Amino acid sequence: MRFGLTEEQELLQETLRGFVQGECPPKRLRELFDAGTGHDAALWKGLAEMGIAGLAVPESHGGAGLEVLELALAAEVLGDGALPGPFLGHSLACLAIVAGGSEAQQRRWLPALASGDAIGTVALAEEGEEWDPADWALEVRDGTLSGVKRHVPHAGHADLILVGTSGGSFAAVERGAAGLAIEPVAGSDRTRPVCRIAFDATACEPLPETSGVGARVRDAGLVLLAADAFGGARKLVDMSVEYANSREQFGVTIGHFQALKHQLADMAIEIEPSRALYWYAAHAVDHEPKEGPRMAAIAKSHLCDRYLQIARDATEAHGGIGYTWEGDTQIWFKRAMFDRVFLGTPRVHRDRAADLTNQLRSLEQQLARL
Repeated sequence: MRFGLTEEQELLQETLRGFVQGECPPKRLRELFDAGTGHDAALWKGLAEMGIAGLAVPESHGGAGLEVLELALAAEVLGDGALPGPFLGHSLACLAIVAGGSEAQQRRWLPALASGDAIGTVALAEEGEEWDPADWALEVRDGTLSGVKRHVPHAGHADLILVGTSGGSFAAVERGAAGLAIEPVAGSDRTRPVCRIAFDATACEPLPETSGVGARVRDAGLVLLAADAFGGARKLVDMSVEYANSREQFGVTIGHFQALKHQLADMAIEIEPSRALYWYAAHAVDHEPKEGPRMAAIAKSHLCDRYLQIARDATEAHGGIGYTWEGDTQIWFKRAMFDRVFLGTPRVHRDRAADLTNQLRSLEQQLARL
């Protein structure tokens, strides 16, 4: 049994890390963050040329044919670099079409999505912060949609929007469709902008496969958020250590102070053991159907909580500069806030994980009595 990554998976992260460091160094990241659009066409083109846009798209449609684990490994590196771009929504849109689309829909959209020529996203949340597929109320009527979706990532840049509909299924809406209104929403994370979308008898194309597709996309999204949180938290630990070793006070670097040493050690201990948590959750989503939903919920709730706490600790470790717009820790702090609430708060998913655990135990007891 292998407990680590394969050489190919390690190479994926190493190559992507080199791209992020080379193409989006701190100065460029700060420029994009200050601009607030959350998108840079050149960065997205570079990622697409590396194959990141089509990681989970089958090879027959121009992608790499990989799994949720590889998507999560990429998400970790992008979270480490706080890279602006539509990776999250695009990846989930690809998964939705792969799992639920017809052959015609797959032939039409997957090659363009895999190459990055088309950008996809998913519209999941409804009024009242209803993220769960079982709670989606938007219905397809006579081939159209009417209603509202909230917190849609990179909707303003998307060529294709996969809209969650009642019954946990999806419907595809194209950019520029009549009756489609996209309204940017002021959010804290300027690397991943969100929008409110209103549909008014907007033409759509339902995806024919409905069984479990919404839940699979939701669970994959939870894993990607957990992986992003892990990468971002690790970055904040590294930034804090670097600052402690360079900032001087009373004639010595502040890293000599015992209290700060303990704080930095606690930050590292909080996050490092969680790496395997998101690895296994990603594996389970693809290969352990009984465990996948529960592990995705646990990974998301645990890692996103840890990320936000480490962001607070990193801000304190940086002293006064950590609380200012001029300081860079705020970029990751705001990504931590996004990761925590997108697709549901940690409390929601802890409750889900507890319910799923009880259901699994009940099923095991029933089987044991047979």
